[in-house]
Amino acid sequence: MADIFFTITGTSHYFGNKIFERKIKVKLVKEPDNDYDKEAIRVELRGLGKVGYVANSPYTVLGESISAGRLYDLFGKEAEGRVLYVLDRGIVCELLVPKDWHDPRSFSFDKLKKLRRRDNGNQQQQN
Repeated sequence: MADIFFTITGTSHYFGNKIFERKIKVKLVKEPDNDYDKEAIRVELRGLGKVGYVANSPYTVLGESISAGRLYDLFGKEAEGRVLYVLDRGIVCELLVPKDWHDPRSFSFDKLKKLRRRDNGNQQQQN
């Protein structure tokens, strides 16, 4: 299975980065009615609620993470992730795929592969 990484940003507007630790789970919730971004994905922690958003800008997406716009089509209304790295500029997480998802088509891996090929091609053209 392909690893899917995403970055949490905007944490300073809520509880900051200090509440995050490696391996804790976060909940991802789509916000289609968000006034600023129709592909916004809210990040929540149990007991605290909203703690940030999945990064959707080239300036806030870190490392090998994909943007909220690309992540948006890969799951239904909600998903889970796990914190990998807590950094000053953002929190890098991996998307957790439920074990009961037996049909790989239910988790758009083909779409993800196409996006990664396109991104790799764009990066090579820029270099």
